[in-house]
Amino acid sequence: QVQLVESGGGLVQSGGSLRLSCTFSGTIFGAYDMGWYRQAPGKEREWVASITRDGGTNYANSVKGRFTISRDNAKNTVYLQMNSLKPEDTAAYYCNRFPYRSAYWGQGTQVTVSS
Repeated sequence: QVQLVESGGGLVQSGGSLRLSCTFSGTIFGAYDMGWYRQAPGKEREWVASITRDGGTNYANSVKGRFTISRDNAKNTVYLQMNSLKPEDTAAYYCNRFPYRSAYWGQGTQVTVSS
């Protein structure tokens, strides 16, 4: 059974940083492209960043230059380093395969950025 567990969220002031982690179990993590997604209250879930199995990365324009996605295949973990956080980054953050698989959504981790 595939399971993804996100962690690392919290409350941070505008301009601060957080590092999110997502551990992936139940299948061959290293074979998949992975992504981070977020959902703000009242909004649809949106793609934030993705990383190929070989380490190639892409970012949404809203986070480009501030967020960095990375992965450690030996630990079955994908990370999202978030710097220069803004109040509009407030959301629940989720990891999943890229493109996502509906059956793989985890609980997410909440990020709240205060102004």
